[in-house]
Amino acid sequence: MVRRERALRACKARFEGKALDWRSRDCVRLAAHSMRSLGVATPLLKGLSYRSELAAAKALRDLGFADLVEAMDATNLVRVAPAMTWPGDIVAGPGRDSGAFRFSLSVVHSAGARRTLAFGPDGVCGVGSPDLTLPHVAWRVAPLTGGVAHG
Repeated sequence: MVRRERALRACKARFEGKALDWRSRDCVRLAAHSMRSLGVATPLLKGLSYRSELAAAKALRDLGFADLVEAMDATNLVRVAPAMTWPGDIVAGPGRDSGAFRFSLSVVHSAGARRTLAFGPDGVCGVGSPDLTLPHVAWRVAPLTGGVAHG
């Protein structure tokens, strides 16, 4: 749990209070930062770069994924119920109405996803309480539970 708290602090230091920037700060990079901080490699992102929402959506399609949930499932992390999450785990919740970003990723701040670190509607990353009455998908970030451990 100490490692998870450190990983969460690292995510907050890098993202909290900062605006979405498709070149350097978005929900994918937030999730990847948490994964790497917890010792899980992110090979799907290796060599991937994009500078706009349109380019990010194209990159996702080029990798063969319709949305971010499909991409997260490809990491081989174990899905868990949002209520079973720990700090540093990843949650996908409702994003846009449709398309590649119909889900957006966030990092669990408080166990059970009661609070998450995410980019809000204003485009700024912060800690908030997701509406868990809406559909969410979550993954346990732990290299020993099936996460890709190479790079």
